[in-house]
Amino acid sequence: MVRVKNGLQRQRRHKKLRVLATGFRLGRKNVHKQVRLALIKQGQHAFQNRKEKKRDFRKLWIERLSAVIREMWSKYSTFVNKMTQKNVILDRKVLSNIAVAFPQVFEKMYKEIMK
Repeated sequence: MVRVKNGLQRQRRHKKLRVLATGFRLGRKNVHKQVRLALIKQGQHAFQNRKEKKRDFRKLWIERLSAVIREMWSKYSTFVNKMTQKNVILDRKVLSNIAVAFPQVFEKMYKEIMK
């Protein structure tokens, strides 16, 4: 029987992972076992950071709205409460964009909601 060492296929398989690990430091970029572990950890961080990104943007939108509403001598919480009472279905992202890009339009919306 001929001994099969699977050399070329293994090299190609390992190379695919090494390409994904470019930019890593020390053995994490070229030692196969460390590359595998580093890529797994990278995926975990990517998953977590996608969740954190959503949180951070929501905080930003709320801060922007709160700042604009404070200029009108009111509070963010009372504004949101009035919106829910009047069944205004606009999310914080849209409201924040309107408040920043079109302040006059937001002011009219604010007066209409706070009646």
